[in-house]
Amino acid sequence: MSLDNQGRPQDDDRRAARIRLAKLEADIAYFQTRLQLIGELNSTYRLAQHKAFKILLQVAARQVFAARRNRS
Repeated sequence: MSLDNQGRPQDDDRRAARIRLAKLEADIAYFQTRLQLIGELNSTYRLAQHKAFKILLQVAARQVFAARRNRS
């Protein structure tokens, strides 16, 4: 990360951080939608899908939280 003369991140770094955050938020929306579309957990495959998307959702949410905390 490069800093300007006042010790703040430069525009390119801030833009990259905003894009990264937007991608993570899109991932969260995707994982939430997939969880809703799985339906009843009446097969091993659906149960595995549910577990995988739930874990991915949790990881993405933690990354968003960390990214927002670092921006502040």
